[in-house]
Amino acid sequence: MASDIAMFDAPALHGPLLAELEAAAAAVFRHGRFILGPEVAELETRLADYVGVRHCITCGSGTTALIMALMALGIGPGDEVILPAFTFAAPIEAVLLLGATPVLADIEAGTHALSPASVATLIGARTRAIIAVSLYGQPADFPALQALTRDRGIALIEDGAQSFGSTLTGVRSGAFGDMSCSSFFPTKPLGGCGDGGAVFTSDDALATALREIRDHGQTEKYRHTRLGLNGRLDSLACAALLVKFRHFPAHLQRRQQLAARYDQGLAGIATPVVRADAVSAYGQYCLELDARESVREALARAGIATAIHYPACLHQQPAFQSRCLRAAALPQAERLAWRGLCLPLHPTLSDSDQDRVIATLTDMLG
Repeated sequence: MASDIAMFDAPALHGPLLAELEAAAAAVFRHGRFILGPEVAELETRLADYVGVRHCITCGSGTTALIMALMALGIGPGDEVILPAFTFAAPIEAVLLLGATPVLADIEAGTHALSPASVATLIGARTRAIIAVSLYGQPADFPALQALTRDRGIALIEDGAQSFGSTLTGVRSGAFGDMSCSSFFPTKPLGGCGDGGAVFTSDDALATALREIRDHGQTEKYRHTRLGLNGRLDSLACAALLVKFRHFPAHLQRRQQLAARYDQGLAGIATPVVRADAVSAYGQYCLELDARESVREALARAGIATAIHYPACLHQQPAFQSRCLRAAALPQAERLAWRGLCLPLHPTLSDSDQDRVIATLTDMLG
């Protein structure tokens, strides 16, 4: 049956913003600079200021952001990049597409972020970079990861696709590591009206390289000084994101309010763990349940949508299992793959609908 409590409701989110979105799009049509128009520069300035870094380089998707970041570091064949075994496919795709070798580490229990202890066992002579995913909306343990990389010449990259707006020790996601990659996929905390992404950095040389890479490696028109790609985010997409960014504080606050209501209503169930020094953006609200499938089926019968992010670890995926190295054991990653269940949490979810989700779950599990 169709779910009447959805994981995401785009029409409800954008309906109140429609006049602003239409005006922003009309301005682009009037000036006609659809590629690298003024909206691109304005969005980059506003996002960099918000995150607290010197540079924001927008691009076509979060995956493109990861590829560009690795290209800016010169990652290629013979290099190893450590990343979590439990995450979306984009980080491992980026590594493999550049001919490097992904090395999969375990995640932490509770926070589900990349485990520094697991990473420490995997660092070797060929390790060039670590990609730490700020999974489900809160930053990974970047102080511990930075301690592992600081004196080794290893680059540290945040995959902040789900965590824009979160903080750790007062530092915003996007300001961690040498570079941080974000996604503006519509369901993300700062979601656009289509695909989109960005790389954040305070390193001037990396920023220059990233801007050249996203525009076919050009320093000026038809002067190609490095290998690049077409990674630009168009002006219409940036115009929409500027509108969405104006409303982002309220949308983020609503996500956090809903998470607090889940925490209270589902006390005693394995609800998300947030570090004491962190504030999560709640890109997802993920429970851990032994009887996940039966719970999911019961919620579906009650008209409540859920999602599994993600049903298999990267080393269990046919496309990657023979193309990566990994830790000898990945118990936390494999445990979450069969126990994780994400509940509806988005800015337009009503209190009454959330109460229905909580009541249905507590009736089953309480």
